[in-house]
Amino acid sequence: MNGLAGTGKSTIAQTVAERVFADGQLGASFFCSRDFEDRSNLKLIFPTLAVQLARKYTEFRSTFIPLVQSNPGVVHESLYNQMSKLVIRPFKKSRISTMIVIDALDECKDEESTSAILSVLEQFVSQVPRVKFFVTGRPEPRIREGFHLPLLAKATDIFILHEVESSQVSSDIRLFFSHRFSGLRARRQGLGDWPAEGLLDVLCERAAGLFIYAMATVKFIENQNSNPRKRLDLLLQSPRNSAYEGKTKFKPNTTLDLLYMTILQEAFSDNIPEDDPNIRSVFGAVILTANPLSPSAIATLLGFDTEDVFLFLLSVHSLLILQEKIDSPVQSFHKSFPDFIVDPARCTNQRFLISPPDHHTELLVGCLELMNQRLEKNMCRLPDAVINSEVNDLQDRTNKYIEGGLQYASRSWHKHLIGTAPTHMVKITPILHQFLEEKFLFWLEVLSVLGTAREAADALEAAAKWLNVC
Repeated sequence: MNGLAGTGKSTIAQTVAERVFADGQLGASFFCSRDFEDRSNLKLIFPTLAVQLARKYTEFRSTFIPLVQSNPGVVHESLYNQMSKLVIRPFKKSRISTMIVIDALDECKDEESTSAILSVLEQFVSQVPRVKFFVTGRPEPRIREGFHLPLLAKATDIFILHEVESSQVSSDIRLFFSHRFSGLRARRQGLGDWPAEGLLDVLCERAAGLFIYAMATVKFIENQNSNPRKRLDLLLQSPRNSAYEGKTKFKPNTTLDLLYMTILQEAFSDNIPEDDPNIRSVFGAVILTANPLSPSAIATLLGFDTEDVFLFLLSVHSLLILQEKIDSPVQSFHKSFPDFIVDPARCTNQRFLISPPDHHTELLVGCLELMNQRLEKNMCRLPDAVINSEVNDLQDRTNKYIEGGLQYASRSWHKHLIGTAPTHMVKITPILHQFLEEKFLFWLEVLSVLGTAREAADALEAAAKWLNVC
């Protein structure tokens, strides 16, 4: 299933997965997401699917377990070997009939011109005729090229979501608006029969076939601390792009941009200009971190007050997945918001525009300074001469002595280093030098107790490449 941003691909994929699961036919699923490091890594897709299949089917498990026991390193082999050994071989021996869902394939990091996952699938799909794959993604060139591969093209039906009849999509969006506003009227007094049918018509026209527009609109209007009538009026008073809205199919870069800009300007209309850099820093942390961080961890990395960070985020809750607890991770509600806020052609208000190299530098410096301040020998107070597996309460000790911000800094500083610009070298190198000279062994120890010592090699390789370029 092919669809533009905001047309509802992931929602449909989740619904399909839930229904097939209820029927007992779902073998495995992988929902890709660039917000999570372990959900954007191509090398984790086939092993994850294989483990799920082994848990569900005894016949699959009987082949899978001995294979992994005899060759545990297979999870680090090529995608071709992973698919061949972990998935195809157990399938061929068990002859299971099942379904596998892979959502948002475009969100996995892939340097190939043709999707690496689809290239591998093409080579094996004819060998498992009883297995059905449901794959979704944006119409990016590497995804399109993948489905045009000869063997895969013969075995594939393509459904283009953004070419569904516009009247049908608009009808569904109108039904969604009606349902959510009905619930809002039941919870709030004095709304009567609001909104009028004509207002629903305008909202549906402005949505232009984008379900994410409808969802973000409703979340903005439902704010419990605001008057829903005034919020709806504010959205309807925002300028329209008459060249696009309601007249052509699916123009997310015009329809969504106006909505996002209206929400941001309303949220921070009373803020003084001196707050703007901090607002951008918080947004940068939300959209650029390797894994979602909590408001408290963001505050630790940026050197801000946790309450200030939480209030900034609460101001735009309609654009975020934000829990009430300051220690719960926060992330963008939809991938179209990060796309918008880093693009100067789309986010035309400089108050909110995020420059990734600048904010990667800020996050990197925050990570390095935090590690330089807090890393020390034997962070978890472990007894002498023991290995990790001998410490029964290692997880409890880790959570107690290495808080979330420091765990993130230890595992992810090099990912921000890669995203910086050479012009920031003078600011970065002294802090990086101090870290490598004074805290190196303590950093390795933290990675060890976190069970991620393998990542040290990736970090050092990234640092060496960065230094060579600079």
